Amino acid sequence: MEGVQQVLGVVAVLALLGGSLWWLRSKGMAQFAVRGPGGGKTKSMRVIERLALTPQHSLYLVRVEDRTMLIAASPGGCSILDGVAESVDRRTAPR
Repeated sequence: MEGVQQVLGVVAVLALLGGSLWWLRSKGMAQFAVRGPGGGKTKSMRVIERLALTPQHSLYLVRVEDRTMLIAASPGGCSILDGVAESVDRRTAPR
């Protein structure tokens, strides 16, 4: 009998909390947004390609807004090998 009272108490508290949140949201005092992975603002940085040289050394081609950078990663740290500000897409530019 005591277990049923505890369960009913928890359900009553959750119902009161849900009702309060609904009321606050309807009055505009609270906003809740559920976003999935990658939702929200657009990303300004992305990894275009990764090349594994050894198990501990890699090269990363990274795009940050209008710049493309080649970054070397090793156990000792990272180094920017090349950074280019692009005005045209390299895939469509003549070579």
